[in-house]
Amino acid sequence: MDIHEYQAKQLLAEYGIKIAEGGLAYSPEDAVQRTREIGGDVWAVKAQIHSGARGKAGGIKICKTHDEVSDAAEELLGKRLVTHQTGPAGKVCNRLYIEAGTEIAKELYFSFLVDREHERIVMVGSAEGGMEIEELAENNPDAIKKIHIEPAVGLCDFQARKMAFALGLESTQISQAVKLIKGCYRAMRDRDANMLEINPLVITGSGELVALDAKMGFDDNALFRQQKISELRDKTQEDPREMAAADRGLSYVGLDGDIGCMINGAGLAMATMDMIKLAGGEPANFLDVGGGASPERTEKAFRMVLADDNVKAMLVNIFAGINRCDWIAEGVVHAVNKIDMKVPLIVRLSGTNVEEGRKIIADSGLPIITADTLAEAAEKAVQARNEVVAKEG
Repeated sequence: MDIHEYQAKQLLAEYGIKIAEGGLAYSPEDAVQRTREIGGDVWAVKAQIHSGARGKAGGIKICKTHDEVSDAAEELLGKRLVTHQTGPAGKVCNRLYIEAGTEIAKELYFSFLVDREHERIVMVGSAEGGMEIEELAENNPDAIKKIHIEPAVGLCDFQARKMAFALGLESTQISQAVKLIKGCYRAMRDRDANMLEINPLVITGSGELVALDAKMGFDDNALFRQQKISELRDKTQEDPREMAAADRGLSYVGLDGDIGCMINGAGLAMATMDMIKLAGGEPANFLDVGGGASPERTEKAFRMVLADDNVKAMLVNIFAGINRCDWIAEGVVHAVNKIDMKVPLIVRLSGTNVEEGRKIIADSGLPIITADTLAEAAEKAVQARNEVVAKEG
């Protein structure tokens, strides 16, 4: 789960990280009022969306008058911002963060990430901040410093000092940097975050370290014990299909294809998507219904897949181990009878009680296309999809 910049900054401030003064705005009038409360003569009007590279997409405006702030807010609120992270669909800005202008002497990059390959937290820093870390890694990898942290030990003071020196800070700023780095690590550990990024981390004209931007991502599986974090969720920034699935306990990832998938088991789901692509099609989603595919859960999964208007055909691929194929077949028949199916349905069953399951499908009298193997199911799904597209054409 991701959160907005202003939310991440509020969390970091609780751990002693210095941030610029700011406030939230939902209208141009709110934005102007925030500038009056903040004071000063320069403000940044920042679109709040779950994406980086907002500046390149025109999502950050530097303003010097109240009229400029009002105009910037008018332009940004309701605007769909497209960045390389959002994809072509972009994300709509529904709120703004108005922040006091900061005198910037130097920009740095700093982050904590979960490194699954090394099973460690990795601390990443660079004296060249303010740009995409992917670009920096490609153009100047030597400018990036990485330090791995043993989870059982935690962040040590010497590691924080090592990173502070790698950031090119002056000796008078080291203790300040160590405090900031340790505060960021505590925030990540205490809140079950899997990513914390400050870009840029700036050195002000007076020599202070200020988090000028902040991003945090959290482990969805830990939200049950992070009530405060789960309350920060902004559903308007999420794929509505994935959000609806998560609310119903289903593992769903929306894709750009047009063959809907309902499968039990993540590994089988990935293999099925590969087979669809091998057969010349494109999957519309990843959907793992899990082991407890009851008729009610199966119906929810059907509705979830068919809610995508792009779906031209649907493939159900079930390997029954703990489950039974006859139980799954009953769920499929129950779902099809309750849902007005507008697209072809291909079902492949394998495993426990497979013959009983296939008989239930055959005796249902429903126009369900059956397959014995995964390859056959994928080919039939692509063929059915092509026939639908041809008719529409």
